[in-house]
Amino acid sequence: MKVKNTLGVVIGSIVAATSFGALAQGQGAVEVEGFVNRYFADSQRDFAHDEGNLFGGSIGYYLTDDVELALSYGEYHDLRGEGSAGSKNIKGNLTDLKAIYHFGQPTAGLRPYVSAGFGHQSIGDANGSGRNHSTLAIAGAGAKYYFTEMFYARAGVDALYNIDQGDTEWQAGVGVGLNFGGGSKPAPAPVVAAVEPTPEPAPEPAMETVRVELDVKFDFDKDRVKEESYGDIKNLADFMNQYPQTTTTVEGHTDSVGSDAYNQGLSERRANAVRNVLVNQYGVDGERVNAVGYGETRPVADNASDSGRAINRRVEAEVEAQIKQ
Repeated sequence: MKVKNTLGVVIGSIVAATSFGALAQGQGAVEVEGFVNRYFADSQRDFAHDEGNLFGGSIGYYLTDDVELALSYGEYHDLRGEGSAGSKNIKGNLTDLKAIYHFGQPTAGLRPYVSAGFGHQSIGDANGSGRNHSTLAIAGAGAKYYFTEMFYARAGVDALYNIDQGDTEWQAGVGVGLNFGGGSKPAPAPVVAAVEPTPEPAPEPAMETVRVELDVKFDFDKDRVKEESYGDIKNLADFMNQYPQTTTTVEGHTDSVGSDAYNQGLSERRANAVRNVLVNQYGVDGERVNAVGYGETRPVADNASDSGRAINRRVEAEVEAQIKQ
């Protein structure tokens, strides 16, 4: 294939690409490129000059916004044989398939890249009529500059490791290309028909927490509710009857005089005594009132003094309700 034909195919692909309506980078995009590389051959090839040019083109497909799979073909020119073959024009070509990872965002601007893949090189023998066929492992790096999301220029360098011969050659080059058909650009925002505003609902009334607490004191070693405490118990009962969704737990306590087991039983009897007043005398539903004893385990004052012990001989209860302000 002549270099003019190769470039003609690439240019034709670029022209055809401009007829597509969706022009964008990103997943699903296709890139076509024409390039020229400076080829630096290994000295064992016996070329008069260990340099030449590779003209060609490539086509790539973006598997994701960043990863492209690219197939390229190029033909070697300006390679000459050494010695008596110095006037011989060495022909050859290179076909490769590379995966290219791009950095940055799929939009206009600079996108550096790294690449890796494999290629097949067919190149004439400098001192004979045969051709050398080699499998190459290729690794490279470079950058693309997108003047728009569609049109870009590229510069890069590749290392070509000849798997068959065990030597390494190089190529550096530039290219220009088009990117089209990608799916990463956001779809246009849908046109929303105007709608009449709906009135906002009236704000919910604020809720307030109200609480009633009960603290009933007992004489030493007694579980009888004293007459002076009935008024406080009635206040709690009235509150619970006003808010029938409420429940409570009546908690009994003792001072530290006596054994743990005795005080535990005494605290339970005190709690049940207050519960009985709530339920039997003031009409609170028994299912809404629990009773529990904690013995001497939860003092609120110092048991070392008479006044402290008197404070600890108690039954406590608390009821909360949510009401509208």
